[in-house]
Amino acid sequence: MAVATAVLVSGCGSSDDWSQPHAKPSAVGVLGAGFFDSTATPIPESTISPRPRSWDEVHPSEGYRVVLLTAGKDPQTRTLVSAVTEWAEKEQVSLKTVTATEPSQYISRISTAIGMAPDLIISAGNDLVDPLTMVSANHLDQRFLVVGAELAEPTENVTAADWTGASFRGEGLGMSSSYDPATFTPERAARAVRAGVAAVLNGLTGIVIWID
Repeated sequence: MAVATAVLVSGCGSSDDWSQPHAKPSAVGVLGAGFFDSTATPIPESTISPRPRSWDEVHPSEGYRVVLLTAGKDPQTRTLVSAVTEWAEKEQVSLKTVTATEPSQYISRISTAIGMAPDLIISAGNDLVDPLTMVSANHLDQRFLVVGAELAEPTENVTAADWTGASFRGEGLGMSSSYDPATFTPERAARAVRAGVAAVLNGLTGIVIWID
């Protein structure tokens, strides 16, 4: 099992091997005005449209542990993966990557990521949306962030960062008529990652962060 895991998981950005407990993560910095309506805290399954750059001052605390869960080699997924890895490097996040290369691996790779007990699992790739729908509701203590897509009926532990031109919600609903691969730019993907993580760090979970 140890050998198999070594093949599936890669890490970067930190010398932390995750073998020891660590402090509960927290947000360093505060959300700017306009991230959400402060008079009405967003409820699960709602959508908010933060003011641009209102998330810029929020950073994860030292030792933040993240698993990047990814599937697919299409340009959109590669853009999302690059955005997550670049964010992790800039924020000095302890990042490990779990990759699924075949549909038969999707559920097992999600289970692998959960078993690593990260502070956050970030999902990149439309192929993972349906498997995450099946698994995430059974692990409410694990936080997930889906970037460039969203679950049709997310539980309170699954947050999404999405935009017009993305918003895939699973095979049952089909591809959105507005789906546009060209909208998956490095700049937009980077904003989605930062805004999504800022929401999670501030306890705003189970919602969709709409970035345009």
